[in-house]
Amino acid sequence: MVDDSALVRKILTSGLGSDPQIEVIGAARDPYMARDILVDKRPDVITLDIEMPRMDGVTFLKKFMPVCPTPTVVVSSLTERGKKITIEAMEAGAVDVVLKPKIGLVNGMPEMMGDLIERVKAASRVDVRRYAKVNSKPTPAERPPVVNYSKALHETTDRVIAIGASAGGVAALARIIPMFPAAAPGIVIVQHMPAGFTTSFAARLDSLASMQVKEAEDGDRVRSGLVLLGPGGDRHMEVHRSGGEYRVVLTRGEKVSGHCPSVDVLFQSVARYVGNNAVAALLTGMGADGAQGLLTIRQVGGQTFAQDEATCVVFGMPQAAWKIGAAGQLLPLDEIPGRLLAALRRN
Repeated sequence: MVDDSALVRKILTSGLGSDPQIEVIGAARDPYMARDILVDKRPDVITLDIEMPRMDGVTFLKKFMPVCPTPTVVVSSLTERGKKITIEAMEAGAVDVVLKPKIGLVNGMPEMMGDLIERVKAASRVDVRRYAKVNSKPTPAERPPVVNYSKALHETTDRVIAIGASAGGVAALARIIPMFPAAAPGIVIVQHMPAGFTTSFAARLDSLASMQVKEAEDGDRVRSGLVLLGPGGDRHMEVHRSGGEYRVVLTRGEKVSGHCPSVDVLFQSVARYVGNNAVAALLTGMGADGAQGLLTIRQVGGQTFAQDEATCVVFGMPQAAWKIGAAGQLLPLDEIPGRLLAALRRN
């Protein structure tokens, strides 16, 4: 674990070490000490603070991930700077993020420990060696081109593209959303993230994309040229029909398929209200959220796809969808935007 606070290191050491399946083999106050532990002991998982003196966590992550790929769980404070560089860390290869308590560190940290323990265990099963070749940030010359689909973009205002993702999805979405043309049909996305980070992530995608990208608000219209990212936290995102339009509905609720927002909730609503006017893709992620919803979209006539194992950081969600026949095809990440757009062509 890497954190500049001695108190946090003490609490994390005690909390993580209390689980019989976890052994804490080192605690570092800064990335320089962490580097030595990483080289000497080769941990299965790293927990990484983001805002540290001397070298921030994302710079350290970018340095060690290509040469010593190690599953990394970011333990971040919800500051404006912390949100921004946490998004950068997720793009650079961190597989998950857990929030530090805003106030009451001594009382709040133990309360988040159960969540952190489960995420550390899940991270230990992730093969991050693919990051170097799959999710490396392309140079401008290498960046995948915007999909040329002008012939089939007419009369698609009633069409909807739905996408779900989890671990590895931040980097995957940052790669493919810029590939959609400015006039592409409306896109709705659920990416598993804690509350507070989806606003920053939407802004990051908006800076990269030809389409407009924003964090979804209740009542937003799903329309051509707009990408709506479901807000992290305690609200599910659904798409409902309102007259001749599709609108986003945000509702508070318990976790579904282990998550809130849930990809299954989004996909089920898309199947119900959009039907065969929808196309959908399930990207990299742990678990099975989205598989059943993707199956329902396919059953009502929507075309469905899932990211293939070779380009996934975690093949869990796409694999679950493939096993139950929810995905019509498994595709490499870079092929998904073109196939989604092609699937919208009217017969």
